[in-house]
Amino acid sequence: MPGDALSHDPAELRKRIDTTKAHPARVYDVFLGGKDNYPVDRAAAAAALAANPRGYLDVRHNRDFLRRAVTRLAQDDGIRQFLDIGTGLPTQENVHQIAQRINPDSRVVYVDNDPVVLAHARALLNSGPEGATDYIDADLKSPGQILEAAAKTLDFDQPVALVLVAVLHFVEDAEAYPIVRELVEALPSGSRLVLSHLTEDLNAENIRAVQRTFTERGFTFVLRTKGEVERFLTDNGLELDDPGVVPAHHWRPDDAAPVPEQPDASYLASLDDIEKVRYRDINDVTDADINVYAVTGRKA
Repeated sequence: MPGDALSHDPAELRKRIDTTKAHPARVYDVFLGGKDNYPVDRAAAAAALAANPRGYLDVRHNRDFLRRAVTRLAQDDGIRQFLDIGTGLPTQENVHQIAQRINPDSRVVYVDNDPVVLAHARALLNSGPEGATDYIDADLKSPGQILEAAAKTLDFDQPVALVLVAVLHFVEDAEAYPIVRELVEALPSGSRLVLSHLTEDLNAENIRAVQRTFTERGFTFVLRTKGEVERFLTDNGLELDDPGVVPAHHWRPDDAAPVPEQPDASYLASLDDIEKVRYRDINDVTDADINVYAVTGRKA
């Protein structure tokens, strides 16, 4: 179910892509081993890795939290609708792939505002025949626009999982809390919030070094405490699921995180540090590596 956003003129889309400034979605793509990024994004990722050499574990474990959360909501709670805001570039195991493997009739709406994500969004629209997917080209700071467009695909009389994974730390408090409030208010009873967020509670020195590399490149980068993260749920009357707000690798761990297929040793040796990240096994994680809180909650 391709949305109107995908009818954009390619030439106009190219004009919107600023290759001189790093973008969070594309920097995230670098850490996940994607190729839909630019030298400026790889430079930002490399600077972050230099500041915190095991910082890739935040990104990879954040993504693995998303996998586990969507799996549990679809499998254990029967959630069949997902609104994923701040989607990022298509990668392996997108939300609709996870959800539709469990419930083939699942409906998923993706939202992002990066024209590079828009250019590759057709990969997010490969829905199974029983379900549906759509992509909305919109900013998190326009929740009304998002909700209006999402209602073309999602039934807001039935539970919806709102996915805000690794996106709210790019929004200042004055906007972040009202945005989440407006989004949650639109959800019916039984809906869920899936949220992850960077923090300096856990390993402050490492994450502050990373924060500096991003703020120097013009990003808003807000590190929130456990209490401030929890407020996104409690201020909106959401009941926290077990185990509450915890470091991402401690949120209902199941089997070990998948290990990427390993390339030839000589090829691996030829790569620079940021390129090697995609092949690393993340199961050697320790509490000293992670700076991401993860939580899900339910609307009564």
